[in-house]
Amino acid sequence: MFADEGSRPVRLRRLRKTPALRALVREIRVSAQQLVYPVFVVPGSGVKSEIDSMPGQFHWSVDRVADAARSAADAGVGGLLLFGQAAIKSPSGSEASDSDGVTQQAIEVIKAAVPDLVLCTDVCLCSYTDHGHCGVLVGDEVDNDASVDRVAQVALSHAQAGADVVAPSDMMDGRVRAVRTLLDSEGFIDVSIMAYAAKYASAFYGPFRDAADSAPMFGDRHGYQLDPANIREAIREVELDVAEGADIVIVKPGLTYLDVVAQVRSQFDVPVAAYVVSGEYAAIKAAASRGWLDERTAFMETLTSVARAGADVIITYSAIDVARWMTESRSR
Repeated sequence: MFADEGSRPVRLRRLRKTPALRALVREIRVSAQQLVYPVFVVPGSGVKSEIDSMPGQFHWSVDRVADAARSAADAGVGGLLLFGQAAIKSPSGSEASDSDGVTQQAIEVIKAAVPDLVLCTDVCLCSYTDHGHCGVLVGDEVDNDASVDRVAQVALSHAQAGADVVAPSDMMDGRVRAVRTLLDSEGFIDVSIMAYAAKYASAFYGPFRDAADSAPMFGDRHGYQLDPANIREAIREVELDVAEGADIVIVKPGLTYLDVVAQVRSQFDVPVAAYVVSGEYAAIKAAASRGWLDERTAFMETLTSVARAGADVIITYSAIDVARWMTESRSR
């Protein structure tokens, strides 16, 4: 039996008959240009070291990071998201805003090697502070306003080095306004802000914290990241960031918060990014390594679901592989 529209039988399977027909009527299409590839830069030289908890991802030293950028550009990936680490950590994360820091040096190297690739930089203190929190401490508490001042200085240093987009990820109140105000006052009116607007206190960040050496030395980040149960609060966070000058807003994590992505997309006109985070990536890699699922199909399906939820930009560790797979599919 099948449904009937008046006197005509409805046969939806007609358009599923062949791969070519399915491709012709496909509603959501992921493109390489909307993918952003995260890159980890570390002190030292000659470093390309695989990250144990994130198979296929690497730590790069400044002298080798252009290789990662060229691979992304050659694959057609739209941009990079750069994460740096400190050589020497301090209570205020002073090295984060140092013009000679690894992030700032990497920005210059990447822009010289692939000037047309959009270069975004993560703006936070957690990889630079000796306590691992995303801001400045007063006692055992993260001081919001002092942290905002530091984050703005870090963003300025990235803009001065040549970043196209700065991405404050600390979740302090008012940091987008502070960053926009400082950038504008220093003449960087064309540098965009991609705010981690709805960043949840998630269990799926574990591999990233290994990669970035950013786990807090005590306590947790629930005092400044969003409670996983809250969506109305997330919408308020996005609304505030847009009002303060965010050009793009990020929902993080991506896969486990597709409902948040969809609601943000429906309520705001700015570009929406979703970050498919380290734990989500590592889970697929681990299952694929056991033969429990097909890696290529799984990554394509998950990124399609993120785009279907409404993301314009997808930040993913699988960006280069996915872009290459799409090129291979087109060439067949």
